[in-house]
This record gives sequence, C-alpha cells and structure tokens, in this order.
Amino acid sequence: MANIIGAIQNTIPISLFNRGQAGKIFDEVRRCGAKVVMKNNAAECVLLSPEEYVSLMDEVNDARLLTIASERMTNFNPDTLVSQNEVDREFGFTSEELEGIEVDIE
Repeated sequence: MANIIGAIQNTIPISLFNRGQAGKIFDEVRRCGAKVVMKNNAAECVLLSPEEYVSLMDEVNDARLLTIASERMTNFNPDTLVSQNEVDREFGFTSEELEGIEVDIE
C-alpha cells in the first residue's frame, strides 16, 4: 500500500503546468524529490532537482568506471607490467628531474 501512495504522491498531471503551477511543482521537487509528469495517463518525463541529477550522473559514471576496471582486471597479466625504471629509461627521465613533482590523480 505504501508503494501505491508513494507513486501517487510522486506523479504530477501535466495539466498543472498548463494552469500556471510550475513554480509550485518545482518547489515541491526541490523539497520532496523527483516527480513523474503524467500525460494521457502515461509517464511523460521525470523532474529532478539539479543536485539529484548530478548525483545520479555521478553514480552512472562510477558504475561505468567500475565496469571498465573489472574488465581490465579480468584480462590482467602481471607478466606485461612495465616498471617505473623501464619507463624512465625509455623516455629519458632522471630521478633528479622527477624530484619535487607532485601529481594529483582524481
């Protein structure tokens, strides 16, 4: 029963926009979360606050990165690793040149 009540409370008929109540609807979305806009008894779109949207996109991107990382680990072969010394030699880096350099990885 709670799911039905939640579904009803989270739907907005598109006619409310036509009656000039968009501001009220947007305030409710900011206060209470996402709303589904209904048109002709079918879901037409979902309204989210910008913060909710960014949060969802962050989760989607994190899931994509996790999938890529998992695939890479499945194919990981430790015999193909290249040491830092080998990279330095190949590109002509010296430890003196690299001293004091800070790298931020996000």
